[in-house]
Amino acid sequence: MITKDKVKLCAENIARSINIKKDGEFILIRGGAYSQELLEEIGLTVLRKGGIPHISYTSDYYTETIFQDDQIKVETLEKTPLHYLKMIENIDAYIVIEPLGDPSITTKAPREKVDAAAKSRAPIREILYGFKEEYAPGKKWCYAAWPSKKAAEFYNIDYDLYEKFIVGGMSVPYDEMNKLTKNLGRFFDRAKKVYVKDEFGTDFWVSIENRKKILDDGIISDEQIELGDLGGNLPAGEVFFPPNEKQGEGKLFCPLTKDRFTDKIIRNVELSFKEGKLLIDKTTADTNLEDLIASFKKCEEMDKENKVPELRTYNVAELGIGCNPEITRAIGYILTDEKIIGSVHLAFGFNKSFGGTSASQMHWDFVTAPKANITVEYQDGSKKLIMENGKLTEK
Repeated sequence: MITKDKVKLCAENIARSINIKKDGEFILIRGGAYSQELLEEIGLTVLRKGGIPHISYTSDYYTETIFQDDQIKVETLEKTPLHYLKMIENIDAYIVIEPLGDPSITTKAPREKVDAAAKSRAPIREILYGFKEEYAPGKKWCYAAWPSKKAAEFYNIDYDLYEKFIVGGMSVPYDEMNKLTKNLGRFFDRAKKVYVKDEFGTDFWVSIENRKKILDDGIISDEQIELGDLGGNLPAGEVFFPPNEKQGEGKLFCPLTKDRFTDKIIRNVELSFKEGKLLIDKTTADTNLEDLIASFKKCEEMDKENKVPELRTYNVAELGIGCNPEITRAIGYILTDEKIIGSVHLAFGFNKSFGGTSASQMHWDFVTAPKANITVEYQDGSKKLIMENGKLTEK
């Protein structure tokens, strides 16, 4: 059970993450009914900071019924709610707590309904993340995890450990997280390329030359806001970059991930890419590969419909290295997996909001096992092994 003090601490950290700058900022707070206590504490914290909150939540029952009730048509779910869209245009920041207490609900949903719901959200995402110039740079945002016993069962993890990963991971003091990210980030000053290998088959490189380094310490800094990097996840704890989208190649082995739309667990994924572009037809996995491919294809379809300037659904979008001391193993939940010390994640798709050039409805992080070997090639031509078997080579 999460104590009231812990709920309040997490609410304060979540509200602080969006860096409210002035009185009267409009903050939309959304989540699931299972997290009602947290949502209300976030709202109260926002009020104390001078912001104006609006809290919205739905239950697992409501979501499950949408997907399973035959009287609710796909054509209805495809429609973007224009009243909600207008509210999104007028907010200053957006806080989302993981909506479902039971992630298995989506795994049982008909694929056509899941895709329809994703399509209805596309115009909303365009405004939130500034996909189009008229909406740039987008809104400040935070997407935060929150534990439930149903989710712990879904991820096959003891609830107390699951709670530790999320609540403990979110409660790491800011000064400590800032120190951890700065220590890791210093190895990438004046970096040109990053090479990643592990014993499971991961072997790739990407270019981060002249791309900014982002220290994810849990707060959107003033500097990040000025640069257009307006959002983050909690728990925090990574150093990441928008790599050069048309450079890099190799293979990445991801032991465990979750489908972006259906929430189905996908095991032992091997992804190959060349010239920065995922070779989707060469992707393999032990389970639910068809869902992974379908999600990429659906995002490609939406990107084409939205007439993006250049199709970037499959291009490299993010390179990240985890450093949260409270999160120790992968469970298939990207919000925690990508923060594991010793792991590396590579995302494909969207990165325009944090210094890249790609607009896409896709952004999917694939996380390696926490035993990565990382070599950095610097602009002067020198190379340095900075991580070996998941551990930094120097403190």
